[in-house]
Amino acid sequence: MPNSLTTPSARAVLSRLFAATQAQESGELRLPPPPAGLRSWNDAPAADRAEAFQDLYIPISPEAGHLLYALVRAIRPQTVVEFGTSFGISTIYLAAAVADNGTGQVITTELSAKKAAAARANLEEAGVAGPVTILEGDALQTLAGLAGPVGLVLLDGWKDLCLPVLRLLEPALAAGALVAADDITNPGMANYLDFVREEANGYVTVAFPVADGMEISSWTGR
Repeated sequence: MPNSLTTPSARAVLSRLFAATQAQESGELRLPPPPAGLRSWNDAPAADRAEAFQDLYIPISPEAGHLLYALVRAIRPQTVVEFGTSFGISTIYLAAAVADNGTGQVITTELSAKKAAAARANLEEAGVAGPVTILEGDALQTLAGLAGPVGLVLLDGWKDLCLPVLRLLEPALAAGALVAADDITNPGMANYLDFVREEANGYVTVAFPVADGMEISSWTGR
């Protein structure tokens, strides 16, 4: 059974990107102050945040990546949607799984043009760019009206936008679709977790103990 993550090219790219992430986290990345009148960058418009954070990795963990790879291999979705491409680390895991399934596509979104360009280069270098389409711009616009069925969603963009993006995608979700939300220990995910953990909203959900936590939810189609 093929596993594109084990190719020398994919392993080299992921190793480089995770090493760069670790180096960044151990150093001091100095962000500019938030715009005048705002207490923090969390209160700034998404476009302003994207520009300020365009050099920040903020990736999933390797364990979370392998979890996503396994989920995509298991359910064989025709369409995978990712909110928050960044430098393409998580996209590599998703694309490798789709490629190894021999069917499907990955549609991923990124607000920062700089990160989108870097992600394209990383996917090409890893040898898994084939099934991937990167949509540049505001995900609430680029994903509007997306045709289904969407079988798996990864929410790893701005935390305050994870719930709006999920609600936007719900009409396109296949019954039984999986929705993975990363960094659930982030306080900004509270509203999202309240929503998917309320049974009446149509999800069966469980938290996975990887890095900063990942919520895996299955859409019942209610």
